[in-house]
Amino acid sequence: MSEQKPEQSTARKRLQTAMAMLLFTSHRLPGVRGYELRRRLGKNYLKVIETLNHRLEPMGLRVKILFETVVEQPGEEDYDRARYFITLAEPLTLSDVVAAGWRVDELAVLAAALALLFSRGGKAPRKDLMELLEAKMPKWRVESALEKFMRRGYLVDSGDGVLSVGWRAVAEVDQKQLLKALTDLQTREIT
Repeated sequence: MSEQKPEQSTARKRLQTAMAMLLFTSHRLPGVRGYELRRRLGKNYLKVIETLNHRLEPMGLRVKILFETVVEQPGEEDYDRARYFITLAEPLTLSDVVAAGWRVDELAVLAAALALLFSRGGKAPRKDLMELLEAKMPKWRVESALEKFMRRGYLVDSGDGVLSVGWRAVAEVDQKQLLKALTDLQTREIT
């Protein structure tokens, strides 16, 4: 068995450290900030993350970078403030989602809520959302699902009766794909 070169050993150790930092949450939110990665992995931490991303691809995973604000040309400071975490590379199938413990009716509530919020710039009165959802489901089920999604970070209640898109929805839900799926569904119903 050949012995590893010191550079390979260091690179492997950095990959292991990056993976551990991204998988094990030490805060309320998953993932880790860029400055934390830089502190542990060195100034070339983005190259380590890129290499880790290539290693995760065959397993259907990827490292997602979530910037604090929408940035067209992110700079070093933007990457340092961004949050990094591991997500699925492709959306789950319905059977996988059900096997993971999600209820189909809860997913319908989440999809409708996010579609309404995305269409209104990320915020909407809770009353409007309740009216929309209560047309299709009992009030108790809608309230239960909304509370669950607020606890899990998909929705945020600002306290003044306004719901907004949570960090987890921004991280895990592809806004364009959701809205496209809903418009495709609506056009199929019309024809």
